[in-house]
Amino acid sequence: MSQSPAWKALSAHAADQQRLVMADLFAADSQRFARFSASAAGMLLDYSKNRITTRTMDLLCELAGEREVEARRDAMFAGEILNSTEQRAALHVALRGGADGDYSIDGDDVSTAVTAVLARMQAFTNGVRGGETVGATGKRFTDVVAIGIGGSHLGPEMAVTALRNPASESLNVHFIANVDGHDVLHKLMHLNAETTLIVVASKTFTTQETMTNATTVKAWITHIMGADAVAGHFVALSTNTEAVAAFGIKAEWMFPFWDWVGGRYSLWSAIGLPIALALGWPPFEALLAGAREMDNHFRTVPLAENLPVLLALIGIWNINFQGHDCLAILPYDERLKRLPAFLQQLDMESNGKSVTQSGEAVGTATGPVVFGEPGTNGQHAFYQLLHQGPQVVPADFIAVANPGHGLKDHHDQLLSNVLAQSRALMLGRTLAEADGNPHRVFAGNRPSNTLVLEHLDAHMMGQLIALYEHKVFVQGIIWGINSFDQWGVELGKELAGQLLAPISTRQVPKTTDSSTAGLLHTINEWRK
Repeated sequence: MSQSPAWKALSAHAADQQRLVMADLFAADSQRFARFSASAAGMLLDYSKNRITTRTMDLLCELAGEREVEARRDAMFAGEILNSTEQRAALHVALRGGADGDYSIDGDDVSTAVTAVLARMQAFTNGVRGGETVGATGKRFTDVVAIGIGGSHLGPEMAVTALRNPASESLNVHFIANVDGHDVLHKLMHLNAETTLIVVASKTFTTQETMTNATTVKAWITHIMGADAVAGHFVALSTNTEAVAAFGIKAEWMFPFWDWVGGRYSLWSAIGLPIALALGWPPFEALLAGAREMDNHFRTVPLAENLPVLLALIGIWNINFQGHDCLAILPYDERLKRLPAFLQQLDMESNGKSVTQSGEAVGTATGPVVFGEPGTNGQHAFYQLLHQGPQVVPADFIAVANPGHGLKDHHDQLLSNVLAQSRALMLGRTLAEADGNPHRVFAGNRPSNTLVLEHLDAHMMGQLIALYEHKVFVQGIIWGINSFDQWGVELGKELAGQLLAPISTRQVPKTTDSSTAGLLHTINEWRK
């Protein structure tokens, strides 16, 4: 890939642009913002604060053409096998295809099956929220405990955190993911078992952390109400019918999805049931509709104006041609506080790969280290490094124009801060401007994107998530990697399984390496 004509042209261009100063570019071009910004459906992307020129973007678009981004995009929407290592399609777009969706895999219609599951989810959601579906003792559900991990946890929790209004919602949704016993104990201690619905999300219904937590919650339910109560309080989001039945969950409370739904792309499926329970069915439908609108944008708009493609190409430029290996996600909206963690998984689990689709070494960096916090909290935590640290960390700032509350002074301050931070990263401060004090010098010339949302509701949230999904996919295409498998999580799981017995029995195998053996001996000694 690095030997391709477009890649070589970009490398040469990057070498020529080493002395490029963004502040000078803005001073010389009053139309720079108009030239390097794009919008769609209440969403504006300003990418002008990157070390780019028109020539840079032309070359990046040529790279996208050379890597056949449009053809691969169309292949995804057509249900072709993109996950080559597992021989699966990656057709999560079908989950939000709507009533007019027409998606298929190998000629088999999938839209009808998706619609059927959504209809069952809608009926169940309305029953729980309306009080017709009750627990084993006939009491209305007041709380939902959603048990999952990874993709079955991060997406739903993020969406519920962003969109639920505690002032108007009587159904509380709690999330348990960590196998650490503190998580499950802290969540259960204030709940009433008789009015608690438990949703267990695991495709195989064998995920160790999820099933450990589910078994503990099951023991809590049965201790209080007896074994028969399990069928009246547990819901399964899974594909393993036998395991679900063996757990004691009735068939009509099992909601399936499909092997072409990847975990980190699954909140649009039955995995999103906690979202629907927390918000109600109309907002969940709006979430799907927002994602569908971004799908249509991604599918039809030319590359040079396509928001996911532009985000992807800027990322490629910063990672591969500027040498910046991190990305800060900085939402200036408290409701989006779980967005950085969600995007961390979406990006790093999708594109943290060392080999291409064909199994050869990639030969370039793939994907950044993603981290972040909401503004203005992050400003008092890690922005010091962003502004004055020796390494350059590109950032995505996310602002919401209309906050959905009446505290105007708060929001005015929030908006002034987000605009000031991106401007400060771009401009910097010279030694002369700092009155000769080197401690107050800011290098500036540091890249960032600013994404402005007109407002934040379920529809816009769907657009935002789909925007980043497609961005990650486009980057995977350009790097020639499989964005839809995650073999990197397997080895640790296997070794954990091997180490569970030595921890439980306190018998350390002689074949264990000295570090692990030393740690085991110390832990076992201290646990006595």
